[in-house]
Amino acid sequence: MDQLPLRTPLPAQQREPVLDVVVPVFNEQGDLERSVRRLHAHLRETFPYPFRITVADNASTDETPLIAAKLAAELPEAQWLRLAEKGRGRALHAAWSRSRAPVLAYLDVDLSTDLAALLPLVAPLISGHSDIAIGTRLARGSRVVRGPRREVISRCYNALLRSTLAVGFSDAQCGFKAVRRDVAERLLPLVQDSEWFFDTELLVIAERAGLRIHEVPVDWVDDPDSRVDLLATALADLRGIARIGRALARGTLPTAGLRRGVDAPAGGLAGQLLRFAAVGAVSTVGYVLLYAALRPVTGPQAANAVALLLCALANTAANRRLTFGLRGRGGALRHHAKGLLVFMVGLALTSGSLAALHRLAPGSARATEIGVLVAANLAATLLRFLLLRAWVFPARRRRTGSPAA
Repeated sequence: MDQLPLRTPLPAQQREPVLDVVVPVFNEQGDLERSVRRLHAHLRETFPYPFRITVADNASTDETPLIAAKLAAELPEAQWLRLAEKGRGRALHAAWSRSRAPVLAYLDVDLSTDLAALLPLVAPLISGHSDIAIGTRLARGSRVVRGPRREVISRCYNALLRSTLAVGFSDAQCGFKAVRRDVAERLLPLVQDSEWFFDTELLVIAERAGLRIHEVPVDWVDDPDSRVDLLATALADLRGIARIGRALARGTLPTAGLRRGVDAPAGGLAGQLLRFAAVGAVSTVGYVLLYAALRPVTGPQAANAVALLLCALANTAANRRLTFGLRGRGGALRHHAKGLLVFMVGLALTSGSLAALHRLAPGSARATEIGVLVAANLAATLLRFLLLRAWVFPARRRRTGSPAA
């Protein structure tokens, strides 16, 4: 599958809705009308583009469908969608899949999240800066009012995600998220969960693909009337974490078609050379220090090999990010494998130079050894740059555009 197209800002003048805000509901006859009218008024007053509000009713058995139909008839920007099966994830999947708006969002019907964060949430997607945006209650700057039980559960869940799945986002559960439609079209078919774990699974897949996730600190007030079954939801989340963890361990997490092409940082070849030289200077200093520390213990050849290997690993990682502008985990293992082959070339040059020195001038001083090694390492560095640019990080993998993460 082809990579995602490069992110671009949306045109300033739009006739069709730019934003589709989905409100998933199940038996919410008490809150639905008040919340949708409040959301509608807020968007009318503050959002500078055309918008739509979609009420996604997933199998309500009370008056929710009638209220949703009434709102759709009275508010020109509102519509409603009726699903025959329950599931918050199922409702979002259906509503987002049918929408043609370039930015898709959702929020919980209780409006626990202050609506003032809605424009900051979607602005990075409209501008082309990010792929997904999430509200977070756990970042500095967030203001949260909720009971200790929910606070502990939320923090423990997100700590569990960080420790088991090594995620970088801070809050998977906040019901306040947005995604660009081109990303959603590729991402939604890969998400298996149709309940509350939907959000987490979507974010894990997106992050592993190297997509850019923007976080917005939010003001959030707990809804004391929430009917979420915490125990059942927690058990389902644990099963979801185990399933995703197995997929990560097996390397089967589906991320094909989700990566965006990236370009080298600004400055072209000259800029790359300057950044590569800076990384190389730091690597050389590290190499010399490691060699000098290991030489008395391991001997010259072993010290050279170990010092060069450690510096090569750090050098590849630094050049991947700083010199060639690649972000995210996509292709990292392949890049490091190729980087190790490039390391072998450097090892051959430096070890050969060291062997030649000992053959031609036995008993050479330590300073002479280091000087020869530095000269050989400089020659290996030039060759390394050429190999990194042409083979490890070829230009076809660095399409013009912003970094993906």
